[in-house]
Amino acid sequence: MKSIASIMKQLPNVPSAEVVPLTIDAGTVHVINQLFRELMAIFPAWKQAWPDKEAIGAAKATWVKAFMAENITRIEQIRFGIEQCRKLGSDFAPSVGKFIKLCQPTPEMLGIPSLEKAFREACRNAHPSMAGQGRWSHQAVWHTAKECGFEPLNRLETSLSMKLFERNYVITCRRMIEGLPLQAMPLALPARAEVRRTPDIGNKALAELRARRGLEVR
Repeated sequence: MKSIASIMKQLPNVPSAEVVPLTIDAGTVHVINQLFRELMAIFPAWKQAWPDKEAIGAAKATWVKAFMAENITRIEQIRFGIEQCRKLGSDFAPSVGKFIKLCQPTPEMLGIPSLEKAFREACRNAHPSMAGQGRWSHQAVWHTAKECGFEPLNRLETSLSMKLFERNYVITCRRMIEGLPLQAMPLALPARAEVRRTPDIGNKALAELRARRGLEVR
């Protein structure tokens, strides 16, 4: 496995499979130093946020703590955040909170429905009238709905059920990023078989019915 230092030298083109825990050690110090160099290169007005060495040092310590608290533990997450920073078009460096948000791909970036669309789909398919008939656009939506529970999605107020779904959808996205399995969707119901109806079949069925009725009369 490559060292943190060798991986960081390749930013922003590191392999997505590399996983590096952000513990307080020499490797983490190197990661944070490299990150701040990248940010200073991207944002020409970075001194507004970090005017001197003391401020830079304090900011680095804060960022490490925030990364650990928010589970930013993969080099690819930091790389993604840097790539998003390049697209901001701002001269000013982001706060650690904003950078952490930039490290998280949106559902659309993962190829799944937006939060709003996924929520509407889950509520619609969770309704009792849709039992066994709901069509799910993606396994991630099904997984999130199952984690929420169909009954809460039906009974809670919209604002509350939305918060519940959002929390679980964020977790689902993290599972996808980390390559963890999702709950499998149920198999689709078989299409209703079309029975071939002919006069002969109808007449035979009618004759059998009459015969049974005749026996009952006796």
